[in-house]
Amino acid sequence: MNSRQSGITLVSFIIVLMVLGFFGLMAMKLVPSYIEYMGVVKAMNQMANEPGNDDIADARRHLAFKMSFQYVDDSTIKPQDITINRTAGLPTLRVAYDKRVPFIYNIDFLLHFDKSVQLRSTNAG
Repeated sequence: MNSRQSGITLVSFIIVLMVLGFFGLMAMKLVPSYIEYMGVVKAMNQMANEPGNDDIADARRHLAFKMSFQYVDDSTIKPQDITINRTAGLPTLRVAYDKRVPFIYNIDFLLHFDKSVQLRSTNAG
């Protein structure tokens, strides 16, 4: 009888494990940053539905309060990353920030997040 074995060798299995481990480590480093960003987006959407966020100082304070419930780290978003611009007379809240995530040795990931939402004006009540 002539039988032929097929399958993966030990060396190939180790290489596959190394590749999967590399991508697994990358996911473990990046996923928390994206979960944090989803918390920022949720806090911004909550602010968009509330009237009276025209003042930048009040808006920053309210946004920081709402982000604390979403487990957003205080050191992630600085006050200068939060801006309110007027577009056609309506206030627009914009949060744009960069986050550096250390990966391996001297390799870092630089993530750039930018989100804008239209706020309800005080007059729109």
